[in-house]
Amino acid sequence: MQPGILDIMLPAFVECLVLVGIHSYLGIHVIRRKVIFVDLSLAQIAALGTTVAFLFGLPPQSTGAYWFSLSFTILGAAIFSLSRFRSEKIPQEAIIGLVYALAAAVAILVVDKAPQGAEHIKEIMTGSILWVQWPTILQAAIIYALVGLFHFIFRKRFILISNNPEAAYARGWNVRFWDFLFYVTFGIVITHSVSTAGVLLVFVFLVVPGIATLMLTDKLWLQLVLGWVLGTLVSVIGLWISYQADLPSGPTVVTTYGAVLLLLSLVLYVIRASNRKRAFLHLLIGSVIVGGLILGFVAAGNHFHKTANADTHRSEIIDSEFSGRTPSFDLPDSSSGVPEDCQQFIDEFQQWDCIRLWIIQEPRKGLTLAVALLEQTEIPYLREEIYSVIVEVTGRDFGYRPFASDEENQAALWQLKQWIASH
Repeated sequence: MQPGILDIMLPAFVECLVLVGIHSYLGIHVIRRKVIFVDLSLAQIAALGTTVAFLFGLPPQSTGAYWFSLSFTILGAAIFSLSRFRSEKIPQEAIIGLVYALAAAVAILVVDKAPQGAEHIKEIMTGSILWVQWPTILQAAIIYALVGLFHFIFRKRFILISNNPEAAYARGWNVRFWDFLFYVTFGIVITHSVSTAGVLLVFVFLVVPGIATLMLTDKLWLQLVLGWVLGTLVSVIGLWISYQADLPSGPTVVTTYGAVLLLLSLVLYVIRASNRKRAFLHLLIGSVIVGGLILGFVAAGNHFHKTANADTHRSEIIDSEFSGRTPSFDLPDSSSGVPEDCQQFIDEFQQWDCIRLWIIQEPRKGLTLAVALLEQTEIPYLREEIYSVIVEVTGRDFGYRPFASDEENQAALWQLKQWIASH
């Protein structure tokens, strides 16, 4: 029986709620400080720390990688706090953007020397929120709660520095010191968030609720409430679309956030316009133009896709007839069992030896065969060995338990197949 949406999406949804709780608050500070891209920059610095750890052989989800990431983030917090001057000729946002570009460039250089570097970059950007585990969620909730408590205790200083830094200077406060504390706590949150949600989703969770709520009200407490409500609704909608359309969860939630923000902006534009009929007419004309452009792009894309497929098909026929080679086909679905090239061995351990060779030569096909054997075998110790290799190759734990029943492992196997299909 296929696992239900709650079996698969509930941990991801709870993680989204945890992220919304702290990021909506921090996002309001970021927007009021006019350092919009500080989240993206700190997230990239945290990702650079993880990448360096990855180069040294530490898995992205390991404790060692976490401390690498946190150390790099604290260094970034120090840079941002020192780059703020009372009378600045160079905007702090320019320094933040430069740090982001440098961190991204260094990460690319580091990844170029690491095995499976492109895969690591993709994981950093999009995250792996669909495979988040309950212990990770609990750990994040505790850390975010402690950060929230710290900000609540010193809320007057943080709020005044964000809203009116000149008033903070006039009171004799050490603004750089409090900036450093703000960015350190901010970096702690980012370090945890990036490891599960990825750079893009973390940035959107921070910025979009703040932008949306600032368009609606200037009251801080109401902004927080509206941000939490908006984040909850978008998480539900985004994860549901991801499940129904079989799309990556992180990018789907990001896109949903963007669509909701666009819709809210258009509604407010019409409501607040002096002439609502004219505003609605402008909106209608704009929608028709955009819709026409989208249809045109889709039609052009379909035309080029058909042309490319026809050329590929002709090439395969020529190769098959004149070179004696069989045209390539998609890999078989793992539910069909182990293919004949490994199934010729009756002994399942011999099949596994065959599959391990496939994993070395063609990782995607080898993993597909490994999942097939994992579903087929009744030997727990063989399952354990197969799954340990899968975890080593993919760099993540899908929650599969070799000694549990097939029903208990349904959700883990489904997630594993989705990962293979998306990579």
